[in-house]
Amino acid sequence: MSSSRRPSPPDVSPAERDALRLWVVLSRAHAAIATHAAADVARHGLTLAEFGVLEALYHKGPMLLGEVQRSLLVSSGGVTYLVDRLEQRGLVRRDKCAEDRRARYAVLTDAGTAFVREVFPQHAAAVAGAMAGLSADEQRVARSLLRTLGTQAAELEAEQEREPAA
Repeated sequence: MSSSRRPSPPDVSPAERDALRLWVVLSRAHAAIATHAAADVARHGLTLAEFGVLEALYHKGPMLLGEVQRSLLVSSGGVTYLVDRLEQRGLVRRDKCAEDRRARYAVLTDAGTAFVREVFPQHAAAVAGAMAGLSADEQRVARSLLRTLGTQAAELEAEQEREPAA
């Protein structure tokens, strides 16, 4: 006779169970919001990563490709691919760096600037709509808590990288 009961989860403490549940909720929330944001930029034939490059350049100005890479948390090959695609569309160009001839700046073209100026307000409204489940005050609290959480997790990762391999 088969049992319809689920197998018992491995023994974990209540704090570990809460952390795991938070991880699942965070992951699902991120996936839902990212899907909404991706659908919004897809209307313009872009991926979220491509839009991220445009948005970073629009708000920060010309950036070395390495700065774009660190800002968007993509690989060096990834940023090259993204900038290549945006260059093909005439939205971004590469400029030489006077101080380091190996380095290149990613720079919005006039067409890129006009495109972001037009599309960014619509995208901001779409993201705000996806976040509307929380009030403005709740969003500020969530941002602060998640920043603290991310900083702590990054510190743990840095500590693990500093420890010699056993």
